[in-house]
Amino acid sequence: MKILVIGDIVGRPGREAVSVFVPQLRREFGLDWVIANAENAAGGSGLTQNIAAELFATGIDILTTGNHIWSKPEIYPILDSDHRILRPANYPRASPGVGAATYAGKNGAALGVANVMGRAFMDACDCPFETATQCVKELRKTTPLIFLDMHAEATSEKVAMGWFLDGQVSCVFGTHTHIPTADERVLPQGTAYITDLGMTGPYDSVIGRNKEQIIKRFVTHMPHKFEMAEGDVQLHGALIEVDPQTGKASHIERIARKLGT
Repeated sequence: MKILVIGDIVGRPGREAVSVFVPQLRREFGLDWVIANAENAAGGSGLTQNIAAELFATGIDILTTGNHIWSKPEIYPILDSDHRILRPANYPRASPGVGAATYAGKNGAALGVANVMGRAFMDACDCPFETATQCVKELRKTTPLIFLDMHAEATSEKVAMGWFLDGQVSCVFGTHTHIPTADERVLPQGTAYITDLGMTGPYDSVIGRNKEQIIKRFVTHMPHKFEMAEGDVQLHGALIEVDPQTGKASHIERIARKLGT
Protein backbone atom coordinates (compact mmCIF):
# COMPACT_ATOMS: atom_id res chain seq x y z
CA MET A 1 0.00 0.00 0.00
CA LYS A 2 1.29 3.46 -0.94
CA ILE A 3 0.40 6.56 1.06
CA LEU A 4 1.47 10.14 0.36
CA VAL A 5 1.76 12.64 3.21
CA ILE A 6 2.01 16.33 2.27
CA GLY A 7 3.59 19.12 4.31
CA ASP A 8 1.76 22.26 5.44
CA ILE A 9 -0.30 23.71 2.57
CA VAL A 10 0.24 27.48 2.73
CA GLY A 11 -2.30 29.86 1.19
CA ARG A 12 -3.42 30.05 -2.41
CA PRO A 13 0.01 29.11 -3.82
CA GLY A 14 -0.01 25.91 -1.79
CA ARG A 15 -3.53 25.08 -2.93
CA GLU A 16 -2.48 25.61 -6.54
CA ALA A 17 0.40 23.19 -6.04
CA VAL A 18 -1.79 20.40 -4.69
CA SER A 19 -4.40 20.97 -7.42
CA VAL A 20 -1.69 20.33 -10.02
CA PHE A 21 0.44 17.68 -8.35
CA VAL A 22 -1.89 15.50 -6.27
CA PRO A 23 -3.76 14.09 -9.32
CA GLN A 24 -0.40 13.53 -11.05
CA LEU A 25 1.12 11.81 -8.01
CA ARG A 26 -1.93 9.60 -7.53
CA ARG A 27 -1.51 8.34 -11.10
CA GLU A 28 2.29 8.13 -11.00
CA PHE A 29 2.52 6.06 -7.82
CA GLY A 30 -0.91 4.41 -7.71
CA LEU A 31 -1.59 6.00 -4.34
CA ASP A 32 -4.08 4.43 -1.95
CA TRP A 33 -4.33 7.43 0.39
CA VAL A 34 -3.26 11.07 0.51
CA ILE A 35 -2.94 12.90 3.84
CA ALA A 36 -2.08 16.62 4.00
CA ASN A 37 -1.65 19.22 6.72
CA ALA A 38 -3.97 22.16 5.99
CA GLU A 39 -3.77 24.44 9.03
CA ASN A 40 -2.31 27.26 6.89
CA ALA A 41 -4.38 26.74 3.74
CA ALA A 42 -6.59 29.84 4.15
CA GLY A 43 -4.49 32.95 3.58
CA GLY A 44 -1.56 31.39 5.42
CA SER A 45 -3.41 30.75 8.68
CA GLY A 46 -6.47 28.60 9.28
CA LEU A 47 -8.93 26.66 7.15
CA THR A 48 -12.43 27.33 5.81
CA GLN A 49 -15.18 24.98 4.66
CA ASN A 50 -14.83 26.06 1.02
CA ILE A 51 -11.06 25.61 1.04
CA ALA A 52 -11.37 22.20 2.69
CA ALA A 53 -13.79 21.18 -0.09
CA GLU A 54 -11.32 22.52 -2.66
CA LEU A 55 -8.52 20.43 -1.18
CA PHE A 56 -10.61 17.26 -1.04
CA ALA A 57 -11.52 17.80 -4.71
CA THR A 58 -7.83 17.60 -5.65
CA GLY A 59 -7.66 14.01 -4.40
CA ILE A 60 -6.58 14.55 -0.80
CA ASP A 61 -8.39 12.12 1.50
CA ILE A 62 -7.63 13.41 5.01
CA LEU A 63 -6.59 16.82 6.38
CA THR A 64 -4.55 17.15 9.55
CA THR A 65 -3.97 20.52 11.21
CA GLY A 66 -2.33 22.19 14.20
CA ASN A 67 -2.49 25.26 16.40
CA HIS A 68 -3.59 27.55 13.53
CA ILE A 69 -6.79 25.59 12.90
CA TRP A 70 -8.52 27.96 15.31
CA SER A 71 -7.73 31.06 13.20
CA LYS A 72 -10.97 30.81 11.17
CA PRO A 73 -13.94 30.21 13.54
CA GLU A 74 -16.22 29.29 10.62
CA ILE A 75 -14.46 25.90 10.48
CA TYR A 76 -15.44 24.96 14.05
CA PRO A 77 -18.83 23.36 13.25
CA ILE A 78 -17.27 21.57 10.26
CA LEU A 79 -14.72 19.95 12.56
CA ASP A 80 -17.62 18.39 14.44
CA SER A 81 -19.42 17.13 11.34
CA ASP A 82 -16.58 16.11 8.98
CA HIS A 83 -13.96 13.91 10.61
CA ARG A 84 -11.85 13.88 7.47
CA ILE A 85 -10.48 17.07 9.05
CA LEU A 86 -8.58 16.45 12.29
CA ARG A 87 -7.41 18.88 14.95
CA PRO A 88 -4.70 18.01 17.50
CA ALA A 89 -6.07 15.34 19.82
CA ASN A 90 -4.36 16.81 22.88
CA TYR A 91 -6.52 19.95 22.90
CA PRO A 92 -9.29 19.86 25.54
CA ARG A 93 -12.18 17.50 24.86
CA ALA A 94 -14.49 20.50 24.76
CA SER A 95 -12.70 21.76 21.64
CA PRO A 96 -14.56 21.23 18.35
CA GLY A 97 -13.76 18.16 16.30
CA VAL A 98 -11.66 15.04 16.92
CA GLY A 99 -7.96 14.29 16.83
CA ALA A 100 -8.04 10.72 15.56
CA ALA A 101 -10.29 8.70 13.29
CA THR A 102 -10.47 5.53 11.20
CA TYR A 103 -11.28 5.62 7.50
CA ALA A 104 -12.58 2.73 5.41
CA GLY A 105 -10.46 1.93 2.36
CA LYS A 106 -11.75 0.89 -1.04
CA ASN A 107 -9.72 -2.32 -0.87
CA GLY A 108 -11.00 -3.17 2.59
CA ALA A 109 -7.90 -1.99 4.47
CA ALA A 110 -8.90 0.69 6.97
CA LEU A 111 -6.56 3.58 7.75
CA GLY A 112 -6.21 5.18 11.15
CA VAL A 113 -4.88 8.74 11.43
CA ALA A 114 -4.03 10.69 14.57
CA ASN A 115 -2.97 14.31 14.98
CA VAL A 116 -1.11 15.57 18.07
CA MET A 117 0.68 18.81 18.89
CA GLY A 118 3.99 19.25 20.67
CA ARG A 119 4.43 21.30 23.82
CA ALA A 120 7.97 22.69 23.42
CA PHE A 121 7.68 26.35 22.30
CA MET A 122 3.98 25.77 21.50
CA ASP A 123 0.61 26.56 23.09
CA ALA A 124 -0.14 24.76 26.34
CA CYS A 125 -1.90 21.44 25.77
CA ASP A 126 -2.08 17.92 27.19
CA CYS A 127 0.89 15.57 26.93
CA PRO A 128 1.28 14.51 23.27
CA PHE A 129 2.88 11.20 24.28
CA GLU A 130 0.04 10.17 26.57
CA THR A 131 -2.50 11.36 24.03
CA ALA A 132 -0.77 9.48 21.20
CA THR A 133 -0.78 6.32 23.30
CA GLN A 134 -4.53 6.63 23.86
CA CYS A 135 -5.22 7.35 20.18
CA VAL A 136 -3.12 4.42 18.97
CA LYS A 137 -4.76 2.06 21.46
CA GLU A 138 -8.19 2.95 20.09
CA LEU A 139 -7.19 2.93 16.42
CA ARG A 140 -5.49 -0.47 16.69
CA LYS A 141 -8.84 -1.99 17.65
CA THR A 142 -9.78 -1.48 14.00
CA THR A 143 -6.54 -1.39 12.01
CA PRO A 144 -2.75 -1.78 12.33
CA LEU A 145 -2.33 0.82 9.57
CA ILE A 146 -1.86 4.07 11.53
CA PHE A 147 -0.30 7.41 10.59
CA LEU A 148 0.43 10.16 13.11
CA ASP A 149 1.02 13.86 12.37
CA MET A 150 3.31 15.24 15.08
CA HIS A 151 2.72 18.98 14.72
CA ALA A 152 5.57 20.50 16.71
CA GLU A 153 8.30 23.13 16.81
CA ALA A 154 11.15 21.21 18.46
CA THR A 155 12.93 18.60 16.36
CA SER A 156 13.90 16.71 19.51
CA GLU A 157 10.26 16.33 20.53
CA LYS A 158 9.38 14.99 17.09
CA VAL A 159 12.28 12.52 17.05
CA ALA A 160 11.31 11.36 20.53
CA MET A 161 7.75 10.69 19.30
CA GLY A 162 9.11 8.59 16.43
CA TRP A 163 11.09 6.37 18.77
CA PHE A 164 8.24 6.32 21.31
CA LEU A 165 5.81 4.91 18.72
CA ASP A 166 8.23 2.72 16.78
CA GLY A 167 6.47 -0.57 16.07
CA GLN A 168 3.08 0.76 17.18
CA VAL A 169 2.25 2.88 14.12
CA SER A 170 3.06 2.78 10.41
CA CYS A 171 4.37 6.33 10.18
CA VAL A 172 5.17 9.37 12.30
CA PHE A 173 5.59 12.50 10.21
CA GLY A 174 6.34 15.98 11.49
CA THR A 175 4.72 19.24 10.42
CA HIS A 176 4.66 22.92 11.50
CA THR A 177 8.16 24.30 10.84
CA HIS A 178 7.71 24.47 7.03
CA ILE A 179 11.33 23.36 6.57
CA PRO A 180 11.81 19.90 5.01
CA THR A 181 14.26 17.60 6.78
CA ALA A 182 16.47 14.94 5.20
CA ASP A 183 16.21 12.33 7.96
CA GLU A 184 13.54 10.04 6.51
CA ARG A 185 13.99 6.39 7.47
CA VAL A 186 12.20 3.27 8.59
CA LEU A 187 12.89 2.72 12.29
CA PRO A 188 13.91 -0.75 13.56
CA GLN A 189 10.40 -1.89 14.51
CA GLY A 190 8.81 -0.86 11.20
CA THR A 191 7.68 2.75 11.69
CA ALA A 192 8.48 5.18 8.87
CA TYR A 193 9.68 8.51 10.24
CA ILE A 194 10.56 12.04 9.06
CA THR A 195 11.03 15.06 11.34
CA ASP A 196 9.32 17.58 9.04
CA LEU A 197 7.69 17.20 5.63
CA GLY A 198 8.32 20.82 4.76
CA MET A 199 5.93 23.27 3.17
CA THR A 200 3.66 23.17 0.16
CA GLY A 201 3.64 26.78 -0.96
CA PRO A 202 5.95 29.64 -2.04
CA TYR A 203 9.63 29.02 -1.28
CA ASP A 204 10.68 32.52 -2.40
CA SER A 205 9.68 33.55 1.11
CA VAL A 206 10.25 33.10 4.81
CA ILE A 207 8.13 30.01 5.57
CA GLY A 208 5.48 31.22 3.14
CA ARG A 209 5.37 34.92 3.98
CA ASN A 210 6.76 37.98 2.18
CA LYS A 211 10.48 37.84 3.00
CA GLU A 212 11.06 41.61 3.03
CA GLN A 213 8.32 42.08 5.64
CA ILE A 214 9.68 39.27 7.81
CA ILE A 215 13.24 40.62 7.58
CA LYS A 216 12.00 44.10 8.56
CA ARG A 217 10.26 42.59 11.59
CA PHE A 218 13.47 40.86 12.70
CA VAL A 219 15.65 43.92 12.08
CA THR A 220 13.37 46.52 13.71
CA HIS A 221 11.58 44.29 16.24
CA MET A 222 8.47 46.31 15.41
CA PRO A 223 5.09 44.82 14.39
CA HIS A 224 4.47 44.48 10.67
CA LYS A 225 1.74 42.94 8.56
CA PHE A 226 2.87 39.64 7.06
CA GLU A 227 1.49 38.97 3.58
CA MET A 228 1.59 35.77 1.56
CA ALA A 229 4.53 35.31 -0.81
CA GLU A 230 3.99 34.12 -4.37
CA GLY A 231 7.15 32.83 -6.06
CA ASP A 232 8.85 29.44 -6.42
CA VAL A 233 5.80 27.34 -5.53
CA GLN A 234 6.66 23.80 -4.48
CA LEU A 235 4.97 20.72 -3.02
CA HIS A 236 6.87 18.77 -0.37
CA GLY A 237 5.94 15.53 1.33
CA ALA A 238 6.86 11.87 1.60
CA LEU A 239 5.77 8.60 0.04
CA ILE A 240 5.43 5.65 2.40
CA GLU A 241 4.97 1.98 1.45
CA VAL A 242 3.22 -0.10 4.10
CA ASP A 243 2.05 -3.70 4.50
CA PRO A 244 -1.70 -3.28 5.21
CA GLN A 245 -1.83 -6.58 7.08
CA THR A 246 0.89 -5.83 9.61
CA GLY A 247 0.98 -2.02 9.45
CA LYS A 248 4.78 -2.17 9.08
CA ALA A 249 6.44 0.31 6.72
CA SER A 250 9.00 -0.96 4.22
CA HIS A 251 10.00 2.28 2.50
CA ILE A 252 9.86 6.06 2.84
CA GLU A 253 11.12 8.66 0.38
CA ARG A 254 10.82 12.42 0.17
CA ILE A 255 8.70 13.87 -2.63
CA ALA A 256 9.26 17.35 -4.07
CA ARG A 257 7.58 18.99 -7.06
CA LYS A 258 7.94 22.54 -8.38
CA LEU A 259 5.34 24.43 -10.37
CA GLY A 260 6.49 25.52 -13.81
CA THR A 261 9.08 22.76 -14.32
